[in-house]
Amino acid sequence: MAAVPFLKSRPETTGKIGAVGFCFGGGIVNAMAVRFTDLAAGVPYYGSQPSAADAAKIKTPLLIQYASDDPRINEGWPAFETALKAAHVKYEMHMYPNTQHGFHNDTTPRYDDAAAKLSWRRTVAFFDAHVRGRAA
Repeated sequence: MAAVPFLKSRPETTGKIGAVGFCFGGGIVNAMAVRFTDLAAGVPYYGSQPSAADAAKIKTPLLIQYASDDPRINEGWPAFETALKAAHVKYEMHMYPNTQHGFHNDTTPRYDDAAAKLSWRRTVAFFDAHVRGRAA
């Protein structure tokens, strides 16, 4: 959390901050989006969702990356999506078929090369559009 104001204060940055996180870090990206309404972009990979009251505070564009076989995280998606829609948050959600929580971690048997590569291309394009201001 401390990185956001620190980076914004640095003269060598544009002040536009994007965040990506995996698992617990995905939940932190969601929490950053709640706390820092001027965050330029957030990409939570299989992160825990904030409460509906907190989700209503989000103004950050989100690219939400989920595994299809991740019941604990996926059960929170319907309420999170409802809250994002009610708050008029710009978001995309991708659920990667036949993947498990941690599909982007190439040090585990859950790693899925195709889903990891596709999700990363989407992540980079999202940051290009929202942080760098480049058309996708």
